[in-house]
Amino acid sequence: MSQSKPGPDPGLQIPHLSIPIALKSVTEAEARRGRLREFQAHLLERMQAARSGANSSNNQLGLLIGNQRWLLSLDEAGEIVAASGITKVPLTQDWYLGLTNIRGTLISVIDFARFQGQPKTVVDKDTRIVAFSNALAFYSALLVDRVLGLRNVEEMVLQPGLLAADYPVGAEHTAAETGETVARTAPAQYLDSESQLWTELKLTQVVSDPRFLHIGL
Repeated sequence: MSQSKPGPDPGLQIPHLSIPIALKSVTEAEARRGRLREFQAHLLERMQAARSGANSSNNQLGLLIGNQRWLLSLDEAGEIVAASGITKVPLTQDWYLGLTNIRGTLISVIDFARFQGQPKTVVDKDTRIVAFSNALAFYSALLVDRVLGLRNVEEMVLQPGLLAADYPVGAEHTAAETGETVARTAPAQYLDSESQLWTELKLTQVVSDPRFLHIGL
């Protein structure tokens, strides 16, 4: 008497069916990382070329931070990396995100939008960490919504002077060493061909702001 072969248990899950989906996810993630590396390498080449050019001061790095567009001098800009691997530090200000490792060096990461009183930056695939240049001697970096590439201020229109009271970082501060009030020059602003306003970001002024130097609660 022959016996029929038992069919598969309907309650059993066949794990190999999920393998193509997992492989697709891995492939897409690798593709995104590849595109990011290509973008960073291309931008780094352009930044190095711009630094060595005759009109290097006219070329600035465009950044979107919160709802504002900023221009950062290439002399103050360091490495640009994806916004990941940040280790939180307890009992610190909400704009101080923590520490990240960039090429073996621990870097403090600042949510610059939050530092100015805006909502916290939402980290997504476009968010970047922009390290300070080694010339500033500060192991810090800014979290930015997007890096917008190089911008030439010669192609923009300089706007009337920004009022000191309107400068988010502050128009003056008290020097910790002397107790004296130190004036801070308001940044230049430019209007591009698409009527978008850009504000000059000076990290030398940011690092001299007393709030930046006091991250603890």
